[in-house]
Amino acid sequence: MQILRVFNNNVVLARREDGTEVVLTGRGLGFQTRPGQEVDPLKVVRVFEPTDGRDPDTLGGLVAAIPPEHIALAEEALDLVGVPVTATTLVAIADHISFAIKRVHQGIELEMPLRAEVEHLYPRELDRARQVLAHVNSRLTEPLPEDEAVAIAMHLVNAAMMGGDLTETYAMTGIIKQLFEVIESSFGRRFDMATVNAARFITHLRYFLVRVRSDRQLTDEAGPLRDAIRASYPAAYACAQRCRTVLELRLGRTVTEDEVVYLTLHVARLTTEVAGEA
Repeated sequence: MQILRVFNNNVVLARREDGTEVVLTGRGLGFQTRPGQEVDPLKVVRVFEPTDGRDPDTLGGLVAAIPPEHIALAEEALDLVGVPVTATTLVAIADHISFAIKRVHQGIELEMPLRAEVEHLYPRELDRARQVLAHVNSRLTEPLPEDEAVAIAMHLVNAAMMGGDLTETYAMTGIIKQLFEVIESSFGRRFDMATVNAARFITHLRYFLVRVRSDRQLTDEAGPLRDAIRASYPAAYACAQRCRTVLELRLGRTVTEDEVVYLTLHVARLTTEVAGEA
């Protein structure tokens, strides 16, 4: 395989002989290498092949942003509970676990207001998610809260619902682009949709749109959490309300307050991290 792009010392984008592009990881795989060189097959530990229409460069950026040990931890946990480990599922859950570990280390606590709905609608996925969380916590010195299982369950549900069909993905493109325009207008700056932070935000929007189309929006009376988030991120909450108006007009459906709450968190993460990188 030929190297197309080096993300860091451990992650590269490469092209197979059949022309497909894949993301490869392995200790020292990208060290002192450059595009055009051949991949050292002995250093390859994992191969991530986009299967849902995701741009390989974007996937590579996401993988490079996650500590390798968190990817390994997520993969171990998913294997343990028998979840098919696709590139999309593994990266999404590893990214969530990594962010949750960071939050716990910083002392940031978030309550999940959708536990009741997930328990009722997705008991199998929640059971698997709890097993995933138990395995993850067995490897951590600072265990993640039990409620993280709810978020992991939603990742499992959404991965299954996406189903690899690109039709809905293409249909979502216009809506997602318009929402970025709303955010840019609200914060007075441009956002590069090819960045890792933007990719995370787009993933959340895709999952949200799938929930809307299947009439399974988050609804669990998120009053206390809503008040806390509105106080902590007033600008992001106001922006999320503008996005809500756009979504309701484009989709012809009411967007629940719980969805606005979680959209606020993702807007805050996007805008705060981008501001921090500037």
